[in-house]
Amino acid sequence: MKPAITFSAVSKRFGEAVAVDGVDLVIGEGEFFAMLGPSGSGKTTCLRLIAGFEQPTTGHIEIFGETAEGTPPWRRAVNTVFQDYALFPHLSVLDNVAYGLMIRGMAKRERHAKAEEALALVRLAGFGGRRPAQLSGGQRQRVALARALVGEPKALLLDEPLGALDLKLREEMQEELTALQRQLGLTFVFVTHDQGEALSMADRVAVFSEGRVMQVGAPEELWRRPASPFVARFVGGSNVLEPDAAELLAGRRAFASLRPEAVRIGAEGRPARVTGASFLGGQVRLTLDVEGLRIVALLPSSGPVPAVGDAVRADWSAGDLHLMEGGE
Repeated sequence: MKPAITFSAVSKRFGEAVAVDGVDLVIGEGEFFAMLGPSGSGKTTCLRLIAGFEQPTTGHIEIFGETAEGTPPWRRAVNTVFQDYALFPHLSVLDNVAYGLMIRGMAKRERHAKAEEALALVRLAGFGGRRPAQLSGGQRQRVALARALVGEPKALLLDEPLGALDLKLREEMQEELTALQRQLGLTFVFVTHDQGEALSMADRVAVFSEGRVMQVGAPEELWRRPASPFVARFVGGSNVLEPDAAELLAGRRAFASLRPEAVRIGAEGRPARVTGASFLGGQVRLTLDVEGLRIVALLPSSGPVPAVGDAVRADWSAGDLHLMEGGE
C-alpha cells in the first residue's frame, strides 16, 4: 500500500500541555482511515496537523511524498469537512460550493459548472439556488462535502462531520460516505469519538488516548484482539479481567478481554447471579456477578432472559478469552 500520509515521531505541545505525543502513523492511498478516541485524545489535533492548521512541535509529516512542515493549508493536496459545516449563510448553495474555486481565481462559468458536478455527486443536483438555511442538516452536510470535493483533493479530512445529525440520518450518511469513498478512490481520514462509526466505515482504525496511538488495525482486529485494556473497553465495551482473574480462568497472568456477546447463560458454566439488566432492542445487556467478578453479557432479547436476582450459570469458550500484553 503506497503511503498517502506519514507521521514520524510527531508531537504537538500547547504550552505545557501535550496534545500529540510521539505519534507514528502511515495512512495508505485510497484508504478509509479513522482516528478514534475520546475528547482530548489527540485525534483532532492530528487532523489539524495534516490540514496545516497546526504545525508539529517535533517530528515529521509527509503528505503524498511532500514535506508538510511549513506548507500552508491551501498548498496541501487535502481538504477538510468540518463538524459545523462552516457554510456562508448569505451565499447560495452553488456559491458556497464554488467559493474555494473563486478564491483561486477560476472564472465564474467554469467554477459554477464544477460546483454543479460536485452537487450532483452528493445527490443535490438542482439545489444550487437555495440558501443553507433552507436545507436540512443532512443536506447541509452534503453541501460541505461537495465544497471539499470540488477542488479535487487527493485526501479528504472529515472532522466528526456526522456529530450534529440524528441517529437515522447519521446511519444513512455513514453508508453514503463509504460508497462515495469507494467510488472516488480518495484517501479519507475520518475523526470520530463514536466507535460504531469507525468500525462500520473504516478500512483501518487508529485508537487514540492521551495523545498517543494505542493500536492501529482493521475493525475486526480491534474488536476481537485489542492490544490493551483501554482499547478493549473503548472499542465495544469488552469485559476486562485483571491479571489475577485471568490467571485463575486462563492459566496466565495478564490482562484479558472477553466480549459480552461471547458469554453464554445455560445449564453449564460457573455459578453467577444477575445484578442488572438493560433492554437494548434486539439485545439485553446483563450484568453478572460471576464468583466475585463483574461480567457483562449480551443476549438476544428474542429468547429467554433471566431477571435481576436470578441465579444462573455463565460460560464461554476458552478461545473467547483474549490475553493482552499491554497494561492499563
